[in-house]
Amino acid sequence: QVLSKMESRMRATINQKLTEMGERERLKEILRARLTECGWKDQMKAHCKEVIKEKGLEHVTVDDLVVEITPKGRALVPDSVKKDLLHRIRGFLAQHAT
Repeated sequence: QVLSKMESRMRATINQKLTEMGERERLKEILRARLTECGWKDQMKAHCKEVIKEKGLEHVTVDDLVVEITPKGRALVPDSVKKDLLHRIRGFLAQHAT
């Protein structure tokens, strides 16, 4: 549990640094573009339509949809996209180490 507290603090610090320097927004834009390029966005849109068709539009809330599609959405992100993002974050942190 000590590690998880330390991990949480470290994540918060990294997030703060990324946000303060505008890098977080830039990374989000890159991620959006990469996910669109690889077809992830279209796959997720199709999955949403399947879920809505299956359950019926009047029986699905946005919250239900988010809960339903999040695991698949995470699983469908290509490893190359994850690795690229991690590489960019590490590069940023190396450049701005204090």
